[in-house]
Formats: sequence, structure tokens, C-alpha cells
Amino acid sequence: MTSAFTGPPWQADWTKEAEANRNALPAEARAQVDATRAELVTANDPYFRGIDSDRGLPADMSVEPVQSTRPGGEHVIYFDRGRGWLRYHFAPRTTDPQIVIDECFWQ
Repeated sequence: MTSAFTGPPWQADWTKEAEANRNALPAEARAQVDATRAELVTANDPYFRGIDSDRGLPADMSVEPVQSTRPGGEHVIYFDRGRGWLRYHFAPRTTDPQIVIDECFWQ
């Protein structure tokens, strides 16, 4: 019998504001955002919990929870050596687990 809970690649969705911010970026920055999103949707645990769990990320990316007291809450994945980030949360529903990107920023 197989588990009903699926694994990566996860579904991902953008809020309208985050998607508009992504679309307004220069092409090079959009490519970095897309690469960061690809890392999220293919991660075994999109919250990168545990010691050195984000070790497999490219050198210019890192992940941390927005609030250290809520390790299962919103997280931020930084890219381009901290010049940009995606704020997201993961809804681990059994039938349709999904990453929702709430904010996209690059400077």
C-alpha cells in the first residue's frame, strides 16, 4: 500500500503581489528567482529542518524560519548572496501539499 502523501516535486503557487514583483524584475533576477523556486519544489522538506539540512543548496542560497519559535511557519529562502528572497509557507495537506510564495524581493 502506498502513502497518500506525495513528495517532491511539490506544487507551488504565488500570491498575486509576489508574482507581480517577480514579473517586474530584470531577466537575470527572474532567472535566479526561478532557480530558487526550483530548489524549493524539489526539496524533500521545504522547511529545511534539522542540522545542515540546507547543505545541498547552492552556495548563494540559505533558508531560515521567519520566527525561530515557529519552525513550521513561514520561511525565507535567500538567493543571490542575500540580495533577494522569497518568503513562503508550506501547506502539507495529504491530497495536495503545496508551497505558497507570499513575497518576492530582489535589490
